[in-house]
Amino acid sequence: MVKGLACAAIVWHHLASYGPMSDIAYPLAPALLTCLHDYGRMAVPVFLVLGGYLAAASLAPQGVARFDHAGRALAQRLVRLLVPYAVALLLAVLAAALVRPWMAHPSVPEPPTLAQLLANALLLQDILGEEALSAGVWYVAIDFQLFALSVLVLAGARALPGAWAQRHPAAVAQVLIAAGTAASLWVFNRIAGLDVWAPYFAGAYGLGMQACWAVHAPRARGWLAAIVLLAGAALALDYRSRVAVALVTALCLVLAMRSRRVQSWRGIAALVRLGRMSYSVFLLHFSVSLFVSAVFSRWWPTSAALNALGMLLAFVLSLAAGRILYLRVERRAPSWPTALRWQLGLLGVGLLVAKSASWA
Repeated sequence: MVKGLACAAIVWHHLASYGPMSDIAYPLAPALLTCLHDYGRMAVPVFLVLGGYLAAASLAPQGVARFDHAGRALAQRLVRLLVPYAVALLLAVLAAALVRPWMAHPSVPEPPTLAQLLANALLLQDILGEEALSAGVWYVAIDFQLFALSVLVLAGARALPGAWAQRHPAAVAQVLIAAGTAASLWVFNRIAGLDVWAPYFAGAYGLGMQACWAVHAPRARGWLAAIVLLAGAALALDYRSRVAVALVTALCLVLAMRSRRVQSWRGIAALVRLGRMSYSVFLLHFSVSLFVSAVFSRWWPTSAALNALGMLLAFVLSLAAGRILYLRVERRAPSWPTALRWQLGLLGVGLLVAKSASWA
């Protein structure tokens, strides 16, 4: 359910941040749209903590890596991310091409270049300095980096020589994760230029992993103390609202997941469903908003009320499109041939769009 709320917050953050509908509707609700623009992004640390929690739950719920081979674990994760990701980027390229002739606005991406297409397809757009093909896709790259870093740390802890390390692999892994969390919160997260690399975000992710271990531990006090100490020291050193949100999220996760009453509660059905398909909604909402923005800003360029309605319609259609992508693509077992076909399709369509734009 928390993933559903965070997903909704991110979609509304982008609706408020990328015009022109939000620009036209702004006089109708300036405080609300400003709040969505300024604070909607706080859903990102929530997603990071949840991502760390789920990674620990799947990779090492007791602290000991339970996957057989690090490379296989990384390959499985990558292909699950890439298939819906490539589908969504292909649709984003098409959406931008269709609306570009009749909506001149900075939110509409320029025709893609080959370098841009390759960088986005390989999750390297920010590292290589190429413009993203869709809003928020930087998070997909960071999510995979964080997962890969976690897999490597857990696999390395299991392979360490020495009698003590062999007898206590969980303790070794957990100490390494805690140390990495501290390094991120206290050092790397304070260097803005590192925000394209996993260490910048590993603090929130590591808090989520520790929250998972707290839930599975006989007693959670030690882990709760570690979470508070790591994040509290980071806030004392340099207050950052994103770290505060990550701390609160991690603590709430532990308290909620250790409560029988909370565990027995099924949650709000609509938010639970949105949480399951949040990745697909996240991937497609930008393309949907481009279409709706083009229609409403063209036909009702001065009506604040109608453009506010358009923002609501874009949100609803994003949920519908995300559900289709979830059911038809994300939920199905992916394969590397499928991923390769969609990646090649993205490159082909992108180059065709770029060529068509050069002829116009």
